[in-house]
Amino acid sequence: MRRPILMLLFCFTMCAAASAATGSVIKVLPQFLDLKGRSAISPSLYDRDAYQAYLREHTNDISGMRFAVEWKAHGTGDLKLRVEIRGVAQGDLPPNLVLEQPVKPGIFFSHWAYLRVKRDDYKRIGEVTAWRATLWDGDKLIGEQKSFLW
Repeated sequence: MRRPILMLLFCFTMCAAASAATGSVIKVLPQFLDLKGRSAISPSLYDRDAYQAYLREHTNDISGMRFAVEWKAHGTGDLKLRVEIRGVAQGDLPPNLVLEQPVKPGIFFSHWAYLRVKRDDYKRIGEVTAWRATLWDGDKLIGEQKSFLW
């Protein structure tokens, strides 16, 4: 009984690896970073959320931002994760920023990637009003998650 299940699992894995990459962006968490580069003081999710609320109120303690992106992809390919950010409009058009990071696909599990907005870019953009996270296989879009205002 065990052997047929393992063979089926092996065949599924090999078929998924042989095909073109498929994937998705599961979750995107925009997070402020303090002057020491931390998004939280302790590993507790409750403490992280409380510290993010503190940083939203005390903007002088913010050194930048990062986007924690949970993604999943199968297959082989030249994968990259891209986060596009729009800031507060100053005149006609809002300032934009594009962050990219190459990623390697996994077989079964999702992965987290952290794309960082440096202090100078954060000051240039001002408050982030909209964002879009995308997963690319070469020039083909295979996953996307965007904010309400995008």
